[in-house]
Amino acid sequence: MNTSVLTRKRQRLDVLIENKVSFAGEHAELSIYDTYQDAQKVALHSSELLFCGMISGKKIMHVADSQYHSAFLPNQSFVLAPRQKVLIDFPDASLNNPTTCLAIEISTDKIRQVVDALNFRQEISHDDFFQYVPKLVHSQHNAQTQQLLQRMITLFSENEQHRDYLIELSLNELITRLLQQQSRDVMLASCQQQTTATPLDNVLIYIEQHLSDTIEINTLCKIACMSRSKFYQQFKLAFGVTPAVWQQQLRLQQAYRLLQTGERISQVCYQLGFNDPSHFSRVFKNAFGSAPKHVIKQRH
Repeated sequence: MNTSVLTRKRQRLDVLIENKVSFAGEHAELSIYDTYQDAQKVALHSSELLFCGMISGKKIMHVADSQYHSAFLPNQSFVLAPRQKVLIDFPDASLNNPTTCLAIEISTDKIRQVVDALNFRQEISHDDFFQYVPKLVHSQHNAQTQQLLQRMITLFSENEQHRDYLIELSLNELITRLLQQQSRDVMLASCQQQTTATPLDNVLIYIEQHLSDTIEINTLCKIACMSRSKFYQQFKLAFGVTPAVWQQQLRLQQAYRLLQTGERISQVCYQLGFNDPSHFSRVFKNAFGSAPKHVIKQRH
């Protein structure tokens, strides 16, 4: 990270609530927001898609048109559709411990460009498989996304010779991750509504229904009616990870939700198919940046 430029800009406090430092690219703008005092109902909206990632502290997000009210914590992502409005509370912000958030505003044209490129490569007979769904998305992101966000801060805040090209590559990756996540949601939702399912729809549902089991690849290939090599290629192209990694991500996301409700760590561990609480804690921390016990503490 170009700490000299970024740090100097962040130290120039113009306002105590959502003090903004921005860096522009051709198709996106990256901003760091620091808030230094308790505040409620601060408005946020953008004419373009806005990808937000928490760095430190805590926000409470309110979206009136969807009756959405939820905490926003480090290692979580929050995506706003263009012109979607939210109100934000900053319950823990102070001069010594500011609440800090990363926001990347991405042009609609750039999203469409990535969608078209991915759909051209997608061989599954499912029209517009990759699509941007204009809705709120809030989730715990994985370690790869966290590393990508850190890399993007560096790329936007430095002024190297190939800065614009490298920013474009990172944007392609970020948008692809978003689309892959939304494709999962769209496919699962379509199945729950009993519409015509694609082979991968059925695979996703099977994995979701067998989170605590060891998944046999041959079983998934039979469900998808594909050869082993074809299945791996299509699944990885669609969702960016192997079936085993995706099952692990679903397990960890479910573990996060259960811990937030007050379930014991050992109970969650064995319930979701992990054999050892220590191993579970290490995997959980690698995924979310904090140990399971810290998630439990956040409830209080």
